[in-house]
Amino acid sequence: MIRIKVTKPFKLEDTITCGQIFRYFKQEDNSYDIIIKDRVINVYMDKNYLCVSSNKEENLNEVVRDYFDLDNDYSLMNEYLITQDSKLEKAISFSNGLKMIKQDPFETVISYIISANNGVLQIASALNNIAEKYGKKVMFNDKEYYLFPQYKELKDVSESDFRKCKVGFRDKYLKSMIDKLNDNEIDLNEFYHLDTNKSLEKLMENIGIGPKVASCILLFAYQKYDVFPIDTWVKKVMKNDYEIEGEKNIRKFAKDTYGKYSGIAIQYLFNYGRNRN
Repeated sequence: MIRIKVTKPFKLEDTITCGQIFRYFKQEDNSYDIIIKDRVINVYMDKNYLCVSSNKEENLNEVVRDYFDLDNDYSLMNEYLITQDSKLEKAISFSNGLKMIKQDPFETVISYIISANNGVLQIASALNNIAEKYGKKVMFNDKEYYLFPQYKELKDVSESDFRKCKVGFRDKYLKSMIDKLNDNEIDLNEFYHLDTNKSLEKLMENIGIGPKVASCILLFAYQKYDVFPIDTWVKKVMKNDYEIEGEKNIRKFAKDTYGKYSGIAIQYLFNYGRNRN
């Protein structure tokens, strides 16, 4: 196990459970097992230290610091957002320490294609079904976990195979995306370098990817903070606290008000809207 001293505000539980990732498991001791690209980790906070163990100890410190974005100082972003919208101060104060997890692009794409018109438990179940059938088994703390397969490992998986994994009508969307990746029609690394508008445009050329799914992919895999994925919690906060309704109006407000940090603002609003009393 390693202990990583956390010098900036960090809320582990909120970061894990705020809708960014789906393949995590809360343990009886309130720690979390999380399946990331090439390993399983167990994490918990002990005062100002993040305690981490894994089935793969190699470069664990660097992997975890990067995954949880621990070295990024959010205070300047928070100050900017409050300057732009003083009403957001409550959500920022409530959510201070919430981080944007840096996820594997391929798993993020698949996760959010499956997320369309779907519940969190169903999304997690479908992802775990795909991993169990096609991914690599990992034993960790006497439990059986499965890494998520990469697109090359899913090349010969059919729509009906995906449907057996409980992805529903999204089976054809997954098959189309995986075929394009294997045929080199899409390069996931390209989105690191494209601007947000171009990235959104290219992602939405694919069936099963609309504005919200594309925005989630860009925020959670590529750290493009100027997107604004809108869900029911955000709609609720916008209606109750800002008297703004309709996705078009909300998106315009976000772009005009939060600008380059719209994605950060939305996570604060989501977390605040979902968890405040």
